Amino acid sequence: MKAAVDWCLLLLPLLLRPGVLSLSTHVAIIYPQDPVLRMGSNLTASCWVHPEHGVHASALFWTLNGQQLSGSLYRVLSPTNMSVTLVGLNASRQKSGDNLMCHNHKGHILAGSCLYVGMPPEKPVNLTCWSRNTKDLTCSWRPGGRGETNISTKYTLKYKLRWYGKEKECEVYTHTQPYSCSITRDLHLFTPYEIWVEASNQLGWATSDVITLDILDVVTTDPPAGVTVSRVGQLEDQLSVRWEAPPALKDYLFQAKYQIRYRLEDSQDWKVMDDVGNQTSCRLAGLRPGTVYFVQVRCNPVGIFGSRKAGIWSEWSHPMAASTPHSERLMTGSCDSKSSGDSNSTLRRELKQFFGWVRKHAYGCSSMSMKLYDQWRVLMQKSHKARNQVLEGDKS
Repeated sequence: MKAAVDWCLLLLPLLLRPGVLSLSTHVAIIYPQDPVLRMGSNLTASCWVHPEHGVHASALFWTLNGQQLSGSLYRVLSPTNMSVTLVGLNASRQKSGDNLMCHNHKGHILAGSCLYVGMPPEKPVNLTCWSRNTKDLTCSWRPGGRGETNISTKYTLKYKLRWYGKEKECEVYTHTQPYSCSITRDLHLFTPYEIWVEASNQLGWATSDVITLDILDVVTTDPPAGVTVSRVGQLEDQLSVRWEAPPALKDYLFQAKYQIRYRLEDSQDWKVMDDVGNQTSCRLAGLRPGTVYFVQVRCNPVGIFGSRKAGIWSEWSHPMAASTPHSERLMTGSCDSKSSGDSNSTLRRELKQFFGWVRKHAYGCSSMSMKLYDQWRVLMQKSHKARNQVLEGDKS
């Protein structure tokens, strides 16, 4: 079976081997040889046997990918010629072609042909491009339509400067979906490019829409470096995040924009903070006490060299982990004195209202000082701790 599957790749060296008479090119010929057909097409192929070998056509049989075809599909055209008719061909199982073979009555292969059954390419879609640190220009795309032609299809990324220059072809490809290609030399800044993709195979060709872009408008960069996550003293619901600007762009004129995302240790749901701006540090508030969090940061090089368009977000940095302190209130237990709760209800309500206002205006990574917020958080924690100690003393 494996020999049958590999026939299209191995036929030529076998034919050239000395002393193998049954595979000599003088034994038999299949016509048409290596046809390319659309899916659903019909094919009638003929196996012509050289008269000198005394093999009668009625003794022949056909196989497709190693499976013998029904005799009802055969037709003896002459003592040396038998045909087979295949109706409604399915797509090729492999891009190297399906294997149609003619055998003698002993099962020896007399001749073979590769069938390429597929579809012409459709218009490539989702053409997008980006430049990593302005050092290259990489574009990716996807095949159009159903995406798979089932036969070998060539994709060529072409580009040219918008107002001058000749058409060029990209050279460094990846051949897995989504397809991509990188232009790594002779790049021009401050000049728009026209870029498109052409797809072609033996059944036809198609071209994508042309996109126009300036490299400076599609710059992305490396994730921020030196990301650290640490506690904020004993504040049980906060973590401090710090990072460094991407070193590859340190000599460029641009205004970086950052995003942070974080999640609980046992969760896959990330919460994203969009209001970080161009700072290289941030305070996460409203977290669960005594909980491990994973944190990542990414960068967008906005307005590089004065470009009016936003850049492209980098990949997220490697996740860093830190835990918030345990809540002392949870460790010491809750108050079960009704009178004590009543006497402090007004104060608790006022503190809660004021704390809510401070937290609302100082939350996240805005430029507003966190000092007042920190003072109130420490005060409340000390107040709860002292109250619980008094209550425990009363109980004893």
